[in-house]
Amino acid sequence: MLAPLSTRGSGLEAHTERGQDEWVSEQVTFDLRRPGIRTFPTFGCRRLRFMNVRLREALSTPDGKRRYTRSVFSTIAGGYDLANVLLSFNRDRSWKRRMIARARVEPGEATLDIACGTGDISLLLAARGARVIGLDITPEMIERARAKAGRQCPAASGPGNLQFLVGDMLWLPFPDRTFSLVTTGYGVRNVHDLVQSLREVWRVLRPGGRFFSLDFDRPPNPVVRAAYLAYLSVVGSALGWTMYRKPDTYRYIPETVRAYPGAAAVVSLLRSAGFEHASCEPVFGGLMALHRAVKEAGPDASSGRS
Repeated sequence: MLAPLSTRGSGLEAHTERGQDEWVSEQVTFDLRRPGIRTFPTFGCRRLRFMNVRLREALSTPDGKRRYTRSVFSTIAGGYDLANVLLSFNRDRSWKRRMIARARVEPGEATLDIACGTGDISLLLAARGARVIGLDITPEMIERARAKAGRQCPAASGPGNLQFLVGDMLWLPFPDRTFSLVTTGYGVRNVHDLVQSLREVWRVLRPGGRFFSLDFDRPPNPVVRAAYLAYLSVVGSALGWTMYRKPDTYRYIPETVRAYPGAAAVVSLLRSAGFEHASCEPVFGGLMALHRAVKEAGPDASSGRS
């Protein structure tokens, strides 16, 4: 049984206490609007080119990407579910249900959902009888996940059944070999050190444990990729302006897709991190991808890997 977890001594409590001031300052740093301006932006080539340059500069280094994504997700937490529905043509929840079906969750299974956002995947896992911990680096997301769990799954909420914690997927605050299943939705593309995050997933999985990841993909066909990125850029800009008066808010999606190594490369990274049977299933015509990987059950796996 998963015991209630304490963050004391793990470094997590210090991160949580100092995080709010840092995130506020980062929101100011990356806000492209001047205070008080409420004119509708011109989505012409010059405007989009300027926004592209500023955003790419922000995402060009690991530290810049870390700061920017924290700022963005604290801003969009309130509209996160609606944006997922609109940007996915209302397919987001069906994709998540497909991932949970592929995972073949067992009742009572110790499960970790990283970059859990507002808790959709965590709740689907709990509905299958798993004992779930949802973890996200953004406190605003965790607040909404807890509220959603209280509304949709009150019987499962509580220590040992369904918990939500603030934490970093690069430094998971759990002992080695704690979980038999780890999931994430839109997590690996946004993390600023993908290799380290996959190593951490490997570390906390038990031998024979599974990892499932749902995310946007980077289409290999240059024509399809250009059209796909253009769509995400235009729709993301309009959605960001409509919801937050910040056209750059959702344009991090095409920029992170542009920098993403792609589904095949992620399979190679999973194998390099120690996983076996790593594979990728195209979703939505290859615009999305569902990764699956298994930690080997042999004697080497039981020793852990850093």
